[in-house]
Amino acid sequence: MTEVFALADEFGPAKIVHVYEPSIGLKGILVVDNVAAGPAIGGMRMAPDVSLEECFRLARAMSLKNAAAGLPHGGGKSVLFGDPKMAIVQKECLIRAMACALRDCRDYIFGPDMGTDESCMAWIHDEIGRAVGLPNELGGLPLDEFGATAYGLVQAIEVAAESMRLDLKGARVVVQGFGAVGRHAARMLSDRGAVLAAAADSRGAVYDPAGLPVAELIALKESGRGLSDGDIGQKLDRDAVIDIDSDIWIPAARPDVLDEHNVHRLRTRLVAQGANIPFTLGAEEYLHHRKVICLPDFIVNAGGVICASMELQGAGRSQAFQSIKERIRANTRNIVETAERKNQTLRQAAEDLAVERLRKAMATRRWSIY
Repeated sequence: MTEVFALADEFGPAKIVHVYEPSIGLKGILVVDNVAAGPAIGGMRMAPDVSLEECFRLARAMSLKNAAAGLPHGGGKSVLFGDPKMAIVQKECLIRAMACALRDCRDYIFGPDMGTDESCMAWIHDEIGRAVGLPNELGGLPLDEFGATAYGLVQAIEVAAESMRLDLKGARVVVQGFGAVGRHAARMLSDRGAVLAAAADSRGAVYDPAGLPVAELIALKESGRGLSDGDIGQKLDRDAVIDIDSDIWIPAARPDVLDEHNVHRLRTRLVAQGANIPFTLGAEEYLHHRKVICLPDFIVNAGGVICASMELQGAGRSQAFQSIKERIRANTRNIVETAERKNQTLRQAAEDLAVERLRKAMATRRWSIY
């Protein structure tokens, strides 16, 4: 708790809630960071090693993400301690219990995140009626199934590639984390002529300098196996993808996969952060000085939350994707041009953009009501 209080500032956090019910193995945390623009939207992450600090950092990223995207929502995040691959009956019990425990936290709307999906959101919706990223059958826009986050990520890559004169046709791509975001991004970039040189998941990595068959890798993952379980490409340790030469490197897994100790190994021209907080600030500073374009997470991976916000408004898939395209392309172009003009890192330009919008939202509210 001390670490989070040390990070507290004028923007939040507005609320921290700990959930604990040992009789069923329930342990979770909710951080509502800022609700100036409206109730917070943020995913529920499930993993054995989540923490309060991680939850707060992710909640703050959501505040910046939603503000930068111009959404009528603040930022929040919840984490649930546990193995997301546990028996489905046990997982459903924990998620339903977490939802019930947070029933009265009406300034927070659940969404899917690492370890949770649209089925999990359906359970939460059944309990408290406050979740987004729902299955089609419940009138939702299933973010992972549609690839909403990856779609926005690719829009940002297109804008950045144009500014740096990088032709996507033939561009070498490495994806670290071949989950919902990573595999959709690989597919969409492959459709644009890019070559997937390497990909990694939690079990290992595969590599082929001539290009990996994206459709076969996706089928392998959807069958429940790991990338290295098939007969595709050269097998590598999962962290070896840091060393593979590429034009575009996409982190789409856990936080802090690149830091001051390993970032010097990265050999790429463009980083597009599909995951939330995947690099430390020191790693991003290093890349800035090396003239590597590093597109910050809360600008370029906002497709999922934009889609979620559109779902709440009753929009359909085509309307949601049009909104993702317009907002993310405009913001990416804005920060690329601003960073170049002011000689800033892209993160600094992005934070300036988000903070300005966040302060304007805060100026309209009477904060004592929170």
